[in-house]
Amino acid sequence: MNYSESQGGADLVVTGGVVIAGVEDQDHDVSLSRGLRAAGCQVHRVASLEQLDERRLSGAGLLLVLVSGLEPSGLYDQVARLTRRWPGLSVVPIVEYQDQEKAATLLELGCIDYLLSPFSDQQLFQLLHRVRQAELAQEDFVSCSHAGRRLLAMAQRVAMTRAPIMISGETGTGKEMMARYIHRFSSSAEAPFVAVNCAAIPEAMLESILFGHERGAFTGAVSAQPGKFEQANGGTLLLDEIGELPLALQAKLLRVLQEQRVERLGGQREIHLDVRIIAATNRDLQAEVEAGRFRADLMFRLDVLPLQLMPLRERKEDVIPLARQFIRKYAPHEAHQELLTQAACQALMQHDWPGNVRELENTLQRALVLRNGLFIQPCDLGLAVQELSGTEARQLAPVSETGKAALKASGKWAEYQHVIDTIRQCGGHKAKAAERLGMTPRALRYRLNAMREQGVQIPV
Repeated sequence: MNYSESQGGADLVVTGGVVIAGVEDQDHDVSLSRGLRAAGCQVHRVASLEQLDERRLSGAGLLLVLVSGLEPSGLYDQVARLTRRWPGLSVVPIVEYQDQEKAATLLELGCIDYLLSPFSDQQLFQLLHRVRQAELAQEDFVSCSHAGRRLLAMAQRVAMTRAPIMISGETGTGKEMMARYIHRFSSSAEAPFVAVNCAAIPEAMLESILFGHERGAFTGAVSAQPGKFEQANGGTLLLDEIGELPLALQAKLLRVLQEQRVERLGGQREIHLDVRIIAATNRDLQAEVEAGRFRADLMFRLDVLPLQLMPLRERKEDVIPLARQFIRKYAPHEAHQELLTQAACQALMQHDWPGNVRELENTLQRALVLRNGLFIQPCDLGLAVQELSGTEARQLAPVSETGKAALKASGKWAEYQHVIDTIRQCGGHKAKAAERLGMTPRALRYRLNAMREQGVQIPV
């Protein structure tokens, strides 16, 4: 099968090469390598996980591990070490039918997906497609934790179906973003994505907005309007905060979902639907059913494929990458890797984030505006900071660079900060600042111009 001709595989090649580890069956090796190369991948093979080293993995984007015949204990330890050491590497085990329990454990250890052997060329291509799309989605959906990566892999799988999906999680965890992520992976990605916040629309208007109305259906209906179901036909409809839907409207929604057709208010014509339904809620719907505030039959209709978003306090690995993403968003011309001081990173990691990702975004946006110097310090974040022990500080301190690169980067930005602080101490007087810095005013001008090119804001 030629992927590049039949399915556009050339556009879906994973970043970097593909490494196959644990090759024993020569025929299996040849078949797998042929399929990967047909998809445009560079393939490297090693006989065992022990042979994987930095040289082989530094340029790889995908690691396929044939687990047949491997002892579980050693396999689990090695995979856990790999996923910790190479968080950007997509690790996918290839398992046989009787080894599916191993696959479940490996997913818990950070593998993003698995491939069941024997598999077809089409199944291999679909795996490559999911890995490639996950790479692209990381630009928008930061997820470095094992739990987050598993959730994204699960989202890719459920996106292939048309069954209803229920996304639950606390406020601010990114439920709408996850819904858009699922739509992006679906076969109807080019079709409309329509979101409705059931809590933000007055109850009297919600039925009309969902189902549409004909002219004269009620006072003020001067023209016919399609509802959100019609607007999303062929694509995806997100019913956000579904737990806020009034009971009377829940019965009508259930009928629409069961019959896959809708009738506008005041209309007599039924409109056939082909809509993927994604519901989202920050409530415990089972508790709402027991309290009589939500219909059990509607919950079962919506909760076919459940996805639970973890709060930010339970995936601390994502805090610093998310913070740097927000710095890129709100200060695109500044060096996001060096802008957060180690103390600020520790403060971010220590905070519980009751408002989740939304609170983190607001905190970084505020800090960028109110910071006193070039770097973001703990006092700029406006968080309640407690003292950390030396051991805790070492554990929480993020490392963006290592070795000489880190020394060079930290030295450069420390020098910039020293220049800015000196100018401020001299009341903005550049000649006095140059004298105190031990350089000529002309040399200081050159230095400031270079700093501006790096995106540094120079005090007037």
